[in-house]
Amino acid sequence: MTLAEDSLVDARSRRIKVHGPEAFEGMRVAGKLAAECLDMLTPHVQPGVSTALLDRLAREFILDHGALPACLFYRGYGYTLCISPNHVVCHGAPGERVLKEGDIANIDVTVIVDGWHGDTSRMYALGEIAPRARRLIDVSYEGLERGLAQVKPGARLGDIGHAIQSYVEAQRCSVVRDFCGHGLGRIFHDAPNILHYGRPGAGDVLQEGMFFTVEPMVNLGRPQVKLLADGWTAVTRDKSLSAQCEHSVGVTADGCEIFTRSPAGLFKPV
Repeated sequence: MTLAEDSLVDARSRRIKVHGPEAFEGMRVAGKLAAECLDMLTPHVQPGVSTALLDRLAREFILDHGALPACLFYRGYGYTLCISPNHVVCHGAPGERVLKEGDIANIDVTVIVDGWHGDTSRMYALGEIAPRARRLIDVSYEGLERGLAQVKPGARLGDIGHAIQSYVEAQRCSVVRDFCGHGLGRIFHDAPNILHYGRPGAGDVLQEGMFFTVEPMVNLGRPQVKLLADGWTAVTRDKSLSAQCEHSVGVTADGCEIFTRSPAGLFKPV
């Protein structure tokens, strides 16, 4: 979950943290629990289910595992999950809305385990979905994979964004500019900002021990978004479908470690 404007302002005032082996172990535990939470939800994400029920199931799962839901009461947000169906780009607040056949939905969860944050999101397809929705999901996942392939010591932040943007736009989709990935660890939203567009060779140099999220939001239509009256829910201005997927990663000596891989192999919907 990113809070674009606040996160951008806050992160500029912070130095990028470099972590050691013990921190990697903390992030592994937190990332695994976040992924397990989304695995647990998978059989429940069905036509006819309310987003409020999914939120309750996630909250109970996290608390039962001795962890805390990071989003709950964060800057006034009242829920464990962000659930963003169809043209909702991100930060969709759970409630009475019932998901239906043919919907696509992003579910985003962040847990805190012994002070470490595990942050991840993935897409869910409800029953038979339209070919254009399937294509959008595929493009969003491939964009993430291409961004992650750039993560290694000596690379620059712009390399990540360029890899995502160049692929997504070649598929005649667009990358949302208003929200970004972010550093994390013991702080939920920290430096650096991870833009999902940009120029190769631009931005800060990656170093072993940096932790951050990569979480491109991809629209079938134009990249512009607008914020609804609740102050959280962001939707596409042209009402086109949107998709997002997210991993928390750590820069290693020769690449990156993905902390939020699905233990059940359920990260990408089949």
